Amino acid sequence: MSVARQVVVEADGGSRGNPGPAGYGAVVIDPATGEPLAEAAEYIGVATNNVAEYRGLIAGLTAAKALFPDAGDALRVHVRMDSKLVVEQMSGRWKIKHPDMKPLAARAAAILPPSSVTYEWIPRAQNKHADRLANEAMDAGRDGRQWEASASTAALDAPSARTPSTTLPPVQGPPGDQAAGAARARAALAARGADAPAADALFSLPEKTAEASLAGEAAEASLSEAAAEAVGETADPGDRPTDVHPAPQQSAGTRQTGWGSAPDLGAPATLVLLRHGETALTPEKRFSGSGGTDPELSAVGRGQAERAAEHFAALGTVQEIVSSPLRRCRETAAAVAARLGLAVRIDEGLRETDFGAWEGLTFGEVRERYGDDLTAWLASPDTAPTGGGESFAEVAERVAAARDRLVARYAGRTVLLVTHVTPIKTLVRLALGAPPEALFRMELSAASVSTVAYYGDGNASVRLLNDTSHLR
Repeated sequence: MSVARQVVVEADGGSRGNPGPAGYGAVVIDPATGEPLAEAAEYIGVATNNVAEYRGLIAGLTAAKALFPDAGDALRVHVRMDSKLVVEQMSGRWKIKHPDMKPLAARAAAILPPSSVTYEWIPRAQNKHADRLANEAMDAGRDGRQWEASASTAALDAPSARTPSTTLPPVQGPPGDQAAGAARARAALAARGADAPAADALFSLPEKTAEASLAGEAAEASLSEAAAEAVGETADPGDRPTDVHPAPQQSAGTRQTGWGSAPDLGAPATLVLLRHGETALTPEKRFSGSGGTDPELSAVGRGQAERAAEHFAALGTVQEIVSSPLRRCRETAAAVAARLGLAVRIDEGLRETDFGAWEGLTFGEVRERYGDDLTAWLASPDTAPTGGGESFAEVAERVAAARDRLVARYAGRTVLLVTHVTPIKTLVRLALGAPPEALFRMELSAASVSTVAYYGDGNASVRLLNDTSHLR
């Protein structure tokens, strides 16, 4: 009778362009010690994220089987991935509809008996080792070479947050179940003690200096319920031999310290706030809200949308896209979605302020025609524009409700919100706990990027404001 062997496989894959240059990484872990036993990584040419993720799973299962060739049916493998698609499909809860995914799923299922493998979704912050391996493979492909285990620093760069145990952790709740994930994390912290590192913020954007332009612009806006279809995958570009190597031992001196005693809050919901590209009204600084003509992007605005799409494709961090229903936002979101292979969800709460009778006018024209109303509007967030528009207090209430809805829906994920000046400034203001007059003290350029992360304890962290570096 074979001796039962248990291992954990963590796998990941990525594509810089989706489809674009792609690679995968996988690591086999001893659950009793938390130490890596073997690593696998490979640059696979042009492919999509999902293809690369499946290839990472196949490599990880293959490596686990190769480590214990005599274990037979006694081998037990617990797979941990941050791809909900792969986890749900391999667990049998989601149907595999795409023709390119079916043969990859079949290959993965044939490596070990189905009863020997269990699957668990984890946030990307808990999948650092495999993620680093995948990025090393893509970097190697960019340089015209294949990944080499001897040059890998993934094990050192991504200190383990795994829990040594004699048995594999039970899976409770569906992949992405925040309560179950948090419970497992708290158990892990209790087992390891106060030196356990807290998970880093998920998919944080690179820190950049926000560039403020000299001139402000009047806010804009609007939205209605609709959904775009997801863009299809591309075919697997072909198989190459998988590189599997014993993992280098991690030095005890590389263990991450700091924030170790903080309570586990899980990965935050990260809202990446993209203001739409320019319209014909933008350079003229005219009020353009949800009660106006709903202008399309100008030629300049379309170029800005394309550069934003290139930026997010290169980062590879955005997992979902939500847009205001107004045309300028939907067109900007569509440009990004086409590059990332994602669907666009519409949320009414992200529409711009209704500026009433001020729609289409410049600030100077409003002062000339409705001077008293403008003065009152600037003095109080409860005052609406002339002609039955929305007050900033009303907009804040609507935006806050949308925020709560999105944070709950996308807990632990990174979501691109394509919206307008007032909703973005409002989200930043609320995150900072700043007074309403702070709206007039923030610059927000067309197609600029801002970022706010929301944690499980209700706190928020503003990470970026008015970044336009991708437009230069």
